[in-house]
Amino acid sequence: MTHNISYLVQKNMIKYKVTLTKKEREELLFITKGGTHSSKKVIHALILLNCDEGKFSDKVNNEDVAKVLKIGSRTIDRLKKKFVEEGYEAVLENRPTTRVYERKADGDVEAHLVALSCSKAPEGFTRWSLRLLADKMVELEFVDNISHETVRRVLKKTNLSPGK
Repeated sequence: MTHNISYLVQKNMIKYKVTLTKKEREELLFITKGGTHSSKKVIHALILLNCDEGKFSDKVNNEDVAKVLKIGSRTIDRLKKKFVEEGYEAVLENRPTTRVYERKADGDVEAHLVALSCSKAPEGFTRWSLRLLADKMVELEFVDNISHETVRRVLKKTNLSPGK
């Protein structure tokens, strides 16, 4: 049943057609043949070259490209869409992410964490562990939840480590 649903979704999906000029093909071939380019740029160049439906190309289907390059077919679809909607240059440029990351530990939380890590370890322990510090921060209600990895990053930033 699931297989039929995915088939219907694929059937209704918009197909984007990549048509490269001779100059664009030459630039992409240059990127794939050498030089110092990021792996992402080389893979994007290979995808565009293989998906080209222009008069200078021999088109390969998405499944074969995905299999050879060891990438998902959705990556190919997204790249083709970006090429059609934003243009040739947009596909090859490496833009920084627009995702906004929420800080879990602000200055107040960091101060409490540093103070706690400098205090005496709980009874039965010779020093603080990252997990102990995280649990104690939640227990003392400085934060709702905090991972030991966040504790590690905060302490690394302040050149502290548990037990020193």
